[in-house]
Amino acid sequence: MSIAMGAAEFEGLVNEALDAIPDELSALIENVVVLVEDDAPADDPDLLGLYDGVALTERYGDYGMVLPDRIFIYRRPLLEMCATEEELVREVRITVVHEIAHHFGIDDDRLHELGYG
Repeated sequence: MSIAMGAAEFEGLVNEALDAIPDELSALIENVVVLVEDDAPADDPDLLGLYDGVALTERYGDYGMVLPDRIFIYRRPLLEMCATEEELVREVRITVVHEIAHHFGIDDDRLHELGYG
């Protein structure tokens, strides 16, 4: 069972999840843009989020003059997997943290261990 929520309200949930990240951690995020898209890529329609970029742990030397890394949060897959708004708020938060963790070089196995899988 899925819930219904418009794009603007959903983006508000993503912004709340971003605002909940501790300032000490937010200050370390470099050259990243967070985008909300309605649908995940056609080849992985159940994907909730995606980090597209170079993790901080992989940036060497003079890392400048590059386009920002991108974090995608996919609205429809998240809406479809959640039965309540409370569940959606939790899943959006988990997805945002999961993708930001990839920016810091944390892999999926470790995220699953930490409960952000």
